[in-house]
Amino acid sequence: MNELTAKLASLKIIPVIAIDSVDKAEPLADALVNGGLPCAEITLRTDAGLEAIRKLRDRSDILVGAGTVHSAAQAEASVSAGAKFIVSPGFNARTVTWCLDNKVPIFPGISSPTDLESALEFGLSVVKFFPAETLGGVATLKAFSGPYGDMQFIPTGGIGVANLPSYLKLKCVLACGGSWMVKPELLKENQYDEIQRLTAEAVRLTSA
Repeated sequence: MNELTAKLASLKIIPVIAIDSVDKAEPLADALVNGGLPCAEITLRTDAGLEAIRKLRDRSDILVGAGTVHSAAQAEASVSAGAKFIVSPGFNARTVTWCLDNKVPIFPGISSPTDLESALEFGLSVVKFFPAETLGGVATLKAFSGPYGDMQFIPTGGIGVANLPSYLKLKCVLACGGSWMVKPELLKENQYDEIQRLTAEAVRLTSA
């Protein structure tokens, strides 16, 4: 867990991807790696999600996790397919328990102090903050950091080029999740050069 979170912290951005065809997994991974961001949270929002994870499981040049995981069964299927970490939009105690019992890193979604209390109860130190912008964004994270000073966050939802730097300036932010560099329309039209360009642009922002 520490090694994986350190890797995510060094990358600072986690591309969140809804992929519609397993055939796009390899060229998408190439675009992310060549753009300088060797990481992908492939969501289970599409039927191709699990197969895309399985397609990339043997690649050593990209860290692949599963997102939009709603149950312990989905977490197990994702790990069996090759996912190295699990992300969920909300806090599901059964999913968290399965991941902890099987030593699988999980970043459950939180949106309130009550959710954060649940995270502490399970011994978690990194959670997803979702949907970030809708819930007050940077200001809310600053407020959370008072009573929850040891918690780190992966804000996701509404983050893009314009507001990414303001999130990354916060000490409590481990990394940001975002889909602006891998928009569904770009994948649909196989615009991998544009995905690589947007990825490289995002990476430059992290060191600005």
